[in-house]
Amino acid sequence: MTLRVFHSPASPFVRKVLVCAHEKGLEQQIEKLPSQAWPVKRDPVIVKENPSGQVPTGLTDDDDPLYDSRVLCAYVDSLSAETPLLPSEGRDRFAAMTLEALGDTLLGAALLCRYESVLRPSEFYWDLWHDSQMEKVNSALDDLEARWLDTLSAPVSIGSITIGCALGYLDFRFADKDWRSGHPQLADWYAGFAERPSMVATQPVG
Repeated sequence: MTLRVFHSPASPFVRKVLVCAHEKGLEQQIEKLPSQAWPVKRDPVIVKENPSGQVPTGLTDDDDPLYDSRVLCAYVDSLSAETPLLPSEGRDRFAAMTLEALGDTLLGAALLCRYESVLRPSEFYWDLWHDSQMEKVNSALDDLEARWLDTLSAPVSIGSITIGCALGYLDFRFADKDWRSGHPQLADWYAGFAERPSMVATQPVG
């Protein structure tokens, strides 16, 4: 089995999929496809498989398209019973799913901040929009510190992977944002999680 994934080396959502594959021992079965994904102009090659034109978009051996990162991570998790990333039932299952949703929310807001700062022509830059998105990031960080540390410290899951990738993206694209000082326990958790081989092997570039 090979899962082909349209890939951007800077995308935190692509990184989620790759971290999952490493955690499952399936990284050799992921084929990275080049892409020209761009938030302003879609990549027509990806659009043929995913109308959004976004990464990550995957193709199975049967050429069935899979998207977005949540679906791809669930698919990777389904390929092996070893090291399940989504608990099978009960409170742990829905905690992991909710934590993934929180991480995706943080990432989505951070990406919008990035686009506003880097891609939008300076004469159209909207401070209120940028600051409102960063408020979502800050609220997510506060909630992680206050509510989610026990879940994060449980065995690795799709939830902790998503949060790890989200915090890694903040360090990657918002290096001047001191999120650690106000969230010391979250910072301690991330310091350990970032050393996992799956995280080290998937460091973003670009």
